[in-house]
Amino acid sequence: MESVTKRKLTPDDIRQFIRAGLGPDAEVVAHSEFTEGFYAAVHGVTLADGRQVVLKVAPDPTLRQLRYEVDLMRTEIEFYEKAATAGVPLPRLWHADPDVGFMIMERLGGNLFSKAKEEMSAEEIQQVRRHIGELCARLNRVRGELFGYPRRDGRTRSASWREAFLAIIADILADAEEFERDLTRPVSEVRALIERNAAVLDAVTEPALVHFDLWDGNIFVRREAGGWAIEGIIDGERALYADPILELVSLITFCGPEEAAAVVDGWLGRPLTDDEQLRLCLYRVYLWLILVVELAVRLYPPDEEQRVLSWVRPNLAADLDRLASL
Repeated sequence: MESVTKRKLTPDDIRQFIRAGLGPDAEVVAHSEFTEGFYAAVHGVTLADGRQVVLKVAPDPTLRQLRYEVDLMRTEIEFYEKAATAGVPLPRLWHADPDVGFMIMERLGGNLFSKAKEEMSAEEIQQVRRHIGELCARLNRVRGELFGYPRRDGRTRSASWREAFLAIIADILADAEEFERDLTRPVSEVRALIERNAAVLDAVTEPALVHFDLWDGNIFVRREAGGWAIEGIIDGERALYADPILELVSLITFCGPEEAAAVVDGWLGRPLTDDEQLRLCLYRVYLWLILVVELAVRLYPPDEEQRVLSWVRPNLAADLDRLASL
């Protein structure tokens, strides 16, 4: 995916980052860009000592980004550290420098679930979905001190999940106003609908670590003797401390009802309650808002922008209608 936030790295750039992270004797013998991502520049690198690593470089800090897109690489480092304590499968982190803005990690040997599922049976996909739910239940048991994004300036941090979430919504709506994005309803109406339903968030009292970007392209799987296993999850830069239900946005929004039910079963062991469904609706609205607004700063090719908007805006409108009907 072409995006203005993805730095164009030359072979010399790659060699310099690798040596800065792994030492002056680290020798690059091959490298190639991973094109699946939307935000950072990511390259697979083969070293002379046989290691296969991934170099991830953050966007130019002088670029205009969304209000929540602060300290994202620092957030990803914290995510890897905290998730590892819960036994979540992750790539090994060889080096990370959030100030310079680059990371070097192990290259996983499996395949992205988004691709591997093309060769899976329906039953195998269901099994992987259930395993993903179980993994996320483990991840969400990691607790934070406060709700919100773990950025150094403390913005959106609060002991109240309702307060933190409304601050998060205020930021994305401010971005929407600044870039004059069409949200299918006026910004004032969107804000009012979310605030009118926000009391349901008060049931959430413990800040859980949430990846929030666990779509199939951020999950690696590999085939083993007993079936498919989850090798690791990646791209924890959007993580925050929140209601665990927030995790379901990326886990079940983009798959069919049977697969979604398998995730929820593995994650929770029961169907969602009505209040949990309402919270999930609020969180989907946040995702739709991000997807509409970020197009203004990513500067995707026009045909790609229209493709995204053609499916995001109807979903945003439908979930806002749900909130309005309650």
